[in-house]
Amino acid sequence: MLRLMKYHLIVKVRNFNMMFWPLVFPLVLATLFYFSFGGIEEADFETVPAAVVREESADEAFLTFLEEIEKDGDHLIQTEEMSGTEAKKALETKQVSGIFFIGDTPSLMVGKNGVSESILQSVLASYENGRQTLKTVAGKHPEKLSEAIRQMKEYEELVKQVSLGGKTTDGSVQLFYALVAMTCMYGAFIGFGAAITLQANIRALAARRCVTPTHKLTLIISEMVASFLLHFINVTILLIYLRYILRLDFCGQAAKMLLVSFVGSMIGVCMGIFIGSFGKIGEGMKIGILLAISMLCSCLAGLMNGNMKDIVEQHAPILNRINPAALISDAFYCINVYDDSSRYTRNLVSLSLMCVLLILLSFYAVRKERYDSI
Repeated sequence: MLRLMKYHLIVKVRNFNMMFWPLVFPLVLATLFYFSFGGIEEADFETVPAAVVREESADEAFLTFLEEIEKDGDHLIQTEEMSGTEAKKALETKQVSGIFFIGDTPSLMVGKNGVSESILQSVLASYENGRQTLKTVAGKHPEKLSEAIRQMKEYEELVKQVSLGGKTTDGSVQLFYALVAMTCMYGAFIGFGAAITLQANIRALAARRCVTPTHKLTLIISEMVASFLLHFINVTILLIYLRYILRLDFCGQAAKMLLVSFVGSMIGVCMGIFIGSFGKIGEGMKIGILLAISMLCSCLAGLMNGNMKDIVEQHAPILNRINPAALISDAFYCINVYDDSSRYTRNLVSLSLMCVLLILLSFYAVRKERYDSI
């Protein structure tokens, strides 16, 4: 058995077509994702121009607030005082992104919805949240108004978005969890290659293997174990690359992540063996089916759109319960974000049951094959 597994592994590793999709392609895609989305939260925004229209009984505290924001080292906004007519003309010609009307209650006028306009709205909202405090400071200790504004900005910098488990969240991480799920699903190509080497009506090698004295069950088990082991190594290499080379947020418990990867590798390989076990369908058609299922499951798990899994959960939650890629992705979320052990266990149990079902159906399909001549 061990000798058979050894030669199965050697044959599979030397097959470039079999190793490209489960190993090389995910590494390339992870690198592209990283350079496309990995630094999105650290992107620099251009200074946003804004007009200031001073009205009667202008709120001096807000004027000081804008001056301090403008002096800030991040150069978030740049304001220019204008008359009402000039400001509206500048807004129409897109010389400014918005107009601050400073009366007793400051207000903002924008021409459209966008990033620049959202920044100006955030500036106004930030002031309104501490408005009463700043007015009190301006009335009693006007010399300390600048210090109060600086403290407000320092307080905002201490606020971080974290998950219920206390870990910092990253909006792009779902794409990488879905990428790991896709890699697990691509184990179907290894499983498919293992299945067709046992079908004498498809490959000459399979015909020679079928007439050997080695028991057919031994051939099947050795192929499956070698395929599981090889693809688990592929997924582990991807995890190491994501965590230690790209330095992404894959800092959960390593043992749990490896267990998810192992079960995910099994589900991918089992799917490939299952589809490859039916000899009446052409090889090209089987590959097309494998690719379609793998990509559909991966897309629904969030590979193309990070919010896709949530959309599916709202409209067709049953799909997230039977989609192996969604279960794998969700298991990684449970480790790195949710810190939900019961949900993590439920995902693993669902994946394991799918593996058992696919293995049983594959054994049934392979064992019932009979050939009049080889």
